[in-house]
Amino acid sequence: MRLRMTVVAAVATLAGSVGLYPLFTTGRWVWAALGAVLCAAGGAAAARRLGRGAPLDAAGGLLALLLYLTAVFAHGRALLWIIPTPGSVAHLVSLAGSGWDAVNRYAAPVPLVPGILMLVAAGVGLVAVLVDALAVRLRRAALAGLPLLAMYSVPAAVREESVSWLAFGAGALGFLMLLTADAREQVGGWGRAVPAARRDAGAADAADGERVQPGALAASGRRIGAAAVALAVLVPLAVPGLHPNGMLGGDDGGGGSRTVTTPDPLVSLKRELTRPDDSVVLTYRTNDAEPDYLRLYALDRFDGDRWTYDPLRSTPRDRVTGGPLPAPPGLTLAPTRTVRTRVTVRPEVRRMTFLPVPYAPARLSVDGDWRVHAESLMVYSLRDSAGGRTYTVDSLRAEPTAADLSAGGSYPADIVRRFTAYPRSVPAAIRQLAEKITARANSAYEQAVLLQRWFTAEGGFTYDLSAPAPQHGGDLTAFLLRSRHGYCEQFAASMALMARLLGIPARVAMGYTPGTLSNGVWTVRSKDAHAWPELYFQGAGWVRFEPTPAGAAGQGTAVPPIYTADTDPTSPDDTGTSRNRTDPREARDEPSRAPSHAPAHRDERLDDTGAAAGDGGTGFPAGWAALVAGLVAGLLVLLGAPMAVRALTRRRRWAAAEPPSEPRRRLRAPGGGPPRGTGPADAAHAAWRELRSDARDHGLPFRANESPRATARRLTETLELERPAREALGRIAMAEELARYARSGARVPRGALRADVRTVRAAFAAAVPRRTRWRARVLPPSALESAGRGTRAALDGATAGATDLSRAAGDALRRVARR
Repeated sequence: MRLRMTVVAAVATLAGSVGLYPLFTTGRWVWAALGAVLCAAGGAAAARRLGRGAPLDAAGGLLALLLYLTAVFAHGRALLWIIPTPGSVAHLVSLAGSGWDAVNRYAAPVPLVPGILMLVAAGVGLVAVLVDALAVRLRRAALAGLPLLAMYSVPAAVREESVSWLAFGAGALGFLMLLTADAREQVGGWGRAVPAARRDAGAADAADGERVQPGALAASGRRIGAAAVALAVLVPLAVPGLHPNGMLGGDDGGGGSRTVTTPDPLVSLKRELTRPDDSVVLTYRTNDAEPDYLRLYALDRFDGDRWTYDPLRSTPRDRVTGGPLPAPPGLTLAPTRTVRTRVTVRPEVRRMTFLPVPYAPARLSVDGDWRVHAESLMVYSLRDSAGGRTYTVDSLRAEPTAADLSAGGSYPADIVRRFTAYPRSVPAAIRQLAEKITARANSAYEQAVLLQRWFTAEGGFTYDLSAPAPQHGGDLTAFLLRSRHGYCEQFAASMALMARLLGIPARVAMGYTPGTLSNGVWTVRSKDAHAWPELYFQGAGWVRFEPTPAGAAGQGTAVPPIYTADTDPTSPDDTGTSRNRTDPREARDEPSRAPSHAPAHRDERLDDTGAAAGDGGTGFPAGWAALVAGLVAGLLVLLGAPMAVRALTRRRRWAAAEPPSEPRRRLRAPGGGPPRGTGPADAAHAAWRELRSDARDHGLPFRANESPRATARRLTETLELERPAREALGRIAMAEELARYARSGARVPRGALRADVRTVRAAFAAAVPRRTRWRARVLPPSALESAGRGTRAALDGATAGATDLSRAAGDALRRVARR
């Protein structure tokens, strides 16, 4: 029945599934996968007893997997809680569909909703069935690596970060165990293995040069295996399509366009808001006394369930070059002022491919390949991340008054067509509610202000981070009409939808609130992540509104816009337009936002480095000195590494030929003779190896098919060596010949040989050009050979250890099977 192979195949599948860990928010999927693998392996083993062939084995595994999925996910509709029925099968299909929808909606790591958990169990179980059929029944263990690789490729395909080496090592070890177990099964079919006869150490040493070591072939096999694994890891990095742009770039510099893809922004928002550590995302300095929000995304499409944005088509013409960015749409009449902000994103931030900038960015200075979407002014990159970057952005901050917004003209046709669209599935009750709230408004601006006030003050809403993220259109309906509990995503999405129902162009923006101020530096943390609606008014362009409750009972650092806070749009002033009774900056009570903490002058300007004028800054970006010092130190270490390797190799060679101390001599050679490896012959070998390395460092040919005497003669004639160097080279060659061929061995003292090697090295350096001489000192080629031998030895040791571990595991499994 090949029970051991069945167990090893199951273990290999579980080890390969470890790589799925980054895809999920919790580890509950492990237990579901474990049960699926055990049931699939057990079903295949039970079917194998019948001996009807591989198809029946696979059918047994699939049937056991179906029973498992039914018992875990559809037991309420099954017969005796385990036997499938049409109702249970239909429920599993429906659950798979909902899980697939959730997978496409969420960005990794995804929450383990029942549909996703069922897909994980079914997927890992199917892989277990395939591995069992290939490795156990068909005896093709190497082919069984394909389904294991497919399972590993899932996180590699959907995540930008690579899977950890531990997860990769677990999967590789499982596959090696499978290959080892299969090889033992194949060899075991020929009968009992006959071990080699053991001999004493002395006899073994004497015969080392007369017999071929059987471990040499094994070492070659291990090196080939290690090289294959290295190629499997490195080649996908260099192939465009398997890795973004490939290792060598693969840019679209030829003028083509590429589609910009990114994880679901709103899923990332929920994850940021619920992080327990509330870590720092970025810091910035600005000459704006009351900074505006930092925007990442502009979500302009509502599909009935979620707010997203249409895929961006990026071309090389969209690159940020340091010149003026496209003009903000619609901003033609409202007064504006230029704000300079210098942002530093923490290095720990990952996968931030959109830059947080105040709207509307007019000029940007940033390193890397960054691009701008002309319509939304989102700044993004196809290859770079904002983590660890410092950049400066000049923004046009619009300052419209209530009168400006109330007097806005008619909307352009393209704006109306694109930003007032909504699905027909939106319930009529939401439209009726929006019309009821804004019944007393006389303009689109007044409608927007009344909607904002209804969310923040009059509607009875509660800010609640524990509320689930909206996944379907019905979730927004429930939020508006029943629960009225949610966080910024629900507030922003609902107000933008209601604005569109009233004919006001609207979209949802996402980014960060201004954060908190301390010693002239604003700090933005993960819990400052935020979503808000942007409404379009002709002459002012896209204008921010804030329907999310602020302060201690809401989003702590949210700020109502000055043109909407505490404004009664139905109370006209003498001109018949709405008036702003209270400046919201005077009504804020957060200590970190108090005017006393703000910069003294509203129009203070930043210099070109981003430091505020008069703040005592050095003008040199923080952290750059450490970065430059680190680069210089790294360069020096890199340049000195070959010299250090060469010096270490030389020292180890002479140390190996050093005679041991008297106590060690007595311990290792009780008979009084010199121990192996410390006699004059070893000093001669060390001198000859040093001579060979020196020759190669200086670009001199050193032929393996020549005798030491012939090599010395050729080098002497080629270089026209002087008498001292010629005699020293002759002594080294003679000592090597005596060490190789004479029964009594070499008689030249070690100290004399070392002095001769120094003499010949100096002669080599004097005989070659200056460039070659400096290369031999700074970048000696022999250092690469020494490093390569060390690497090969390390690989041999590592692969030998893995083989021993797998062999021990196989022996343990065999003992268990015998019991």
